[in-house]
Amino acid sequence: MKSPLDRGAFKTRIRTGEITYGTFVGLASSVAVEIAAVGGMDWVLLDLEHGAGGEDQVGPTVLAAGAYGITPLVRVESAERIRIGRVLDAGVAGVMIPRIENVEQVHEVVKHFSTPPYGDRGVATYNRGARWGRDLEFLNAPSKATCIVQIETLGALEKVEEIASVEGVDILFVGPADLSFALGIPRDFKNPKYLEALTKVVLACKNQGKQPGILAFDSAGAVEYRKLGFTFIAIGSDSTLLANAFTKVLEEAKGEI
Repeated sequence: MKSPLDRGAFKTRIRTGEITYGTFVGLASSVAVEIAAVGGMDWVLLDLEHGAGGEDQVGPTVLAAGAYGITPLVRVESAERIRIGRVLDAGVAGVMIPRIENVEQVHEVVKHFSTPPYGDRGVATYNRGARWGRDLEFLNAPSKATCIVQIETLGALEKVEEIASVEGVDILFVGPADLSFALGIPRDFKNPKYLEALTKVVLACKNQGKQPGILAFDSAGAVEYRKLGFTFIAIGSDSTLLANAFTKVLEEAKGEI
């Protein structure tokens, strides 16, 4: 029977170093997920940290993405065990963890992905992640979900090599805005200090066999980040891409371009 669940396929793609592109979903709309899929994105990431929706949108996101054959990911609002477990139970293919400060946090996060004896994720089988009790494979091995750890604080940047070495972590994802603020150069993305930090993240990933990810605000930024070595690249969000499209079409209509 066909299933919308990923079952580790995306984790396998990531570990080969394949370059993938996606976008953040902040409008809490499964229709936005469908449109991103039709537009050719490899993955969508439902943003529960800054987006408009909550956990009630995770299920519709998984179903909409799975129906179109792209990967559903979620950024949880915090690193607590219950937050990670909830979205995994809903069937997501991977989870992004914000505001990491140290390697100890990362070790705890990785445990939250898997059930005992591999971790401390709560055991439940009457959910989408277990295909309503019909698929219990996840109970017998470490999690196949993709673990994405954000590098956006000075603490995480300082310990980035150690974080990258943690077994179970797949992607180190730079949050450009937060990291630039932490570095004391708010939104100055051409600053040598910021570019040096990006190089440090990419090198740590290369040394430890992990993949570097980042948010680009437009296609030109995505190209530049790819040249720097990033392989997991988000291009804007549903809301910013829509707003930019409205602005551009109106400027063109008014003859301002």
